[in-house]
Amino acid sequence: MQSQRAVTVLVHGLWTHGLLMELQRRYLANEGIEAICYSYPSVRLTLTQNADRLAKFAHSLDAAPVHWVGHSLGGLIILHILGRDLNLKPGRTVLLGTPYGGTHSGDVLSRSALGTRMLGRSIAEWSYLKKPTEFPGREIGVIAGTMSLGLGRLVARNLPQPNDGAVAVAETRLSAACDRIELPVSHTGMLFSRRVGKQTAAFIRTGRFDHSAAS
Repeated sequence: MQSQRAVTVLVHGLWTHGLLMELQRRYLANEGIEAICYSYPSVRLTLTQNADRLAKFAHSLDAAPVHWVGHSLGGLIILHILGRDLNLKPGRTVLLGTPYGGTHSGDVLSRSALGTRMLGRSIAEWSYLKKPTEFPGREIGVIAGTMSLGLGRLVARNLPQPNDGAVAVAETRLSAACDRIELPVSHTGMLFSRRVGKQTAAFIRTGRFDHSAAS
C-alpha cells in the first residue's frame, strides 16, 4: 500500500547549504506541511549530475505526493528533473528567484576565469542546455523578488529592473507556470521571509498563491 504521507523537498541555491532552507522548513511546518532540506554540491557537479542525485533521493522517499521548493539554482535543478524524469511522484513546485531565462549577473561574472570557477559547473551547464518548456501534469508557481539588494548589483551594475539584487524579475518568467507572484524581498532575503513561507504553503496546498495577501 502506497504511503499517503506528503513531503516537500527544499532545495537551496548556489554557494549555500541545505541548512539555509531551515527557516523556510519551519515556516512550512507551522502551516502543517512536512518538509525536508536537501543539500548538494552546487559548484563542483554539473546540473545533470545534481539532478540525477536529487531524482534518486526523491524516488527513495516513502511519500506521495512529493512537492518541491527550489531557491535560485535549486529551482533549475528541480526543473531539469521534472523535464526528464516522467516517473517522479506527483506534486507541486514553487520556484524562488529561479533564473529560468538566464542570469545577467552570472553572465557578467563568467567573463573572468575566477568568476567562472565561482559560478561552478551547474550554472555553466544551464547556460547552454536546452531548457525544458513543458511539464505535463505539473503545477508550478513562481515567486520573484523586487527588493534590489544583493551581490548581483555589485557584479552587474546594469542588472535589469525590477530585480531582487541578483536575479531580474524578467529572468524568473516561465511560460509553463500556472501562477506567479512578486514580493518585496531580496534574493537572499527570500530564505528568511515569513511572507515567502506563507505564499509557498498556499501554493503547495491549492496550486495558487494568495494574491490578496501580496500587498
